[in-house]
Amino acid sequence: MTAPAHDPAARSVRTPPPGRPPLGARIMRATWRRLPAGRYDVGWEPGLSAPAADGSPLITDHYFPRADGDFPTLLVRSPYGRGLPWSPLYGVLFAEQGFHVVLQSCRGTGGSGGAFDLWRNEAADGRAAVSWLRGRSWFDGRLGTIGPSYLGYVQWALAEDPPPELKAMVVQVGLHDPYALFYADGALRLENALAVGSGLTYQHQGVGPLLRATLRLRRRLRAVTTARPLRGAFPSALGGEVPWLDEVLAHPDAEDPYWRGASLTPVAERLTVPTALITGRHDVLGGQTVGQYRRLRAAGCETALLVGPWTHTSALGKGWPEVFTESLAWLRAHLCGDPSGLRPTRVRVHVGGEDEWRDLDDWPPALADAGEWFPTAEGHLTRVAPAESTPLASFRYDPDDPTPSLGGPLLSPGAGARDNGTLERRGDVLTFTGPPLTEPLDVLGPVSARLSVSTDTGHADVFTRLCDVDPRGRSVNICDGLGRIRAVGDATSRITVPMGSTAHRFAAGHRIRWQISGGAHPRYARNPGTGEPHADATTFVPVRITLHADSALTTPAVRRV
Repeated sequence: MTAPAHDPAARSVRTPPPGRPPLGARIMRATWRRLPAGRYDVGWEPGLSAPAADGSPLITDHYFPRADGDFPTLLVRSPYGRGLPWSPLYGVLFAEQGFHVVLQSCRGTGGSGGAFDLWRNEAADGRAAVSWLRGRSWFDGRLGTIGPSYLGYVQWALAEDPPPELKAMVVQVGLHDPYALFYADGALRLENALAVGSGLTYQHQGVGPLLRATLRLRRRLRAVTTARPLRGAFPSALGGEVPWLDEVLAHPDAEDPYWRGASLTPVAERLTVPTALITGRHDVLGGQTVGQYRRLRAAGCETALLVGPWTHTSALGKGWPEVFTESLAWLRAHLCGDPSGLRPTRVRVHVGGEDEWRDLDDWPPALADAGEWFPTAEGHLTRVAPAESTPLASFRYDPDDPTPSLGGPLLSPGAGARDNGTLERRGDVLTFTGPPLTEPLDVLGPVSARLSVSTDTGHADVFTRLCDVDPRGRSVNICDGLGRIRAVGDATSRITVPMGSTAHRFAAGHRIRWQISGGAHPRYARNPGTGEPHADATTFVPVRITLHADSALTTPAVRRV
């Protein structure tokens, strides 16, 4: 692509006629603390129409500094509407710092024409939005993008063939692989799938419809997640049919042609646009963000990573002062030529357990040793590898009484770190606990489990979790993951389960605990034990799961200090 001419002297640099932002946005802005003071009064042009790639009208709001002169532009494309909280979070806050902010509703949402189709239109419509911007008198050719979750996906879609004006991206708790949002090793992320279905259906309609939809889902969650089959049960919880979600459920295989083109993983492997990444330790998209960072670094792209003590939603709530400060500094550096707000290191992470931030040169950091912890028949964890692989412990997983989910990376209010005591007292949960630490132990980086498992049906899920046990015996989840067993009869299966990246200090006197069970419902759909697809299963069979001694919990970035 060739860049169009942007000659400031040839343009009128007077801003559009001023209008005040919506009242709700102004009220919300007034409640925020620990944010930098605004530099400009903010004007607002609502309800503009920009053509999509197919000509459908995309409804667009324009926020701007009420001052003469040139200002860079931020493009924020969203399927969640243009009202609260997006209007104050992006429109008002960034316009008052000296940016034009273009907040646009994706096809079929927020009054825009056409039909919403998960992921398929965003690249073409993003390019159409940039073409529309080129015709605005106030657009000076400096373009950045910003936004969280699906608003991150539309950024990656635009970056697939980046326009020459694109100078910076800020991807906050962002998505690039829809399949991985809905499935883990083929297991349906049930609760999050329902939350995404509700959010994408109702959030763009406004706060009232979203609140009612959220309450309806909460009331009907148990009934719909225990339905046999799952397929066909969702409309009662979501207030009607959601065709794209039905399609997601009908295609659990990552290699299915349905998912072709959905993942934008390759974009980061060749990107040159400076990109800041933000996530939380309990973010449902934390693994995707870390993967984005790794690929950008390998490609030589200028990038930065911020990992806070947040869930997917709390990053834009209690974490917003840090998220906004990070985002603003990146955009000023790359759109305004002002690097004064950038931190000196590429990575900044919040370390749980010590409740402190650390600045690092890279992620994961280069640390002294790798840690492997092995289970024993007595329920202990040891650093001594077993001499042979023998059956160690077993439990019975009953899908009619599934092991419940507790905390972790969810989209619901129950996300994050929780006391696991009640869960660990169940008979279908194994725990292996190390000795009290004589000195602090830092776990910084990716955690995984190497599992050697046999079952009596050949079909099972294994949920594995790292916990921190304090001197009073309180066990708190740090990170986790789920893998699938697909075997013949009672043959032993060996699988490696990624458990995400974390930054956590186990204090002296604390103990490391490895928790293993057959699932976490309704976070994941129940494994029926028969090999049937989750969405279609009507017959459920209990399964006995046996753990073998050569299993290991791996914490590959560990150091003692």
